[in-house]
Amino acid sequence: METWLSSLITATPQEGYDLAVKLSRVAVKLTQPDPAVRERVRPEYADNGDALIAISHVVAVNFATVAAANDYWRSAGDELPR
Repeated sequence: METWLSSLITATPQEGYDLAVKLSRVAVKLTQPDPAVRERVRPEYADNGDALIAISHVVAVNFATVAAANDYWRSAGDELPR
């Protein structure tokens, strides 16, 4: 498999969230490498509220990991705008 993740460091929280989504999607592809199977089971979770909440949780955990790696996008003394 080719290396696609060279760093968890991102310039902004938005880029970090996008990376968290990508981490989640890659995990699914690695867990189920057959695209036909992924397409076949998609309807089972696409309209399932519990499954969608679970997916959101996975993205949130990945985002927390990326945020921590980026020191929550704060450098010494810099605050994010509120």
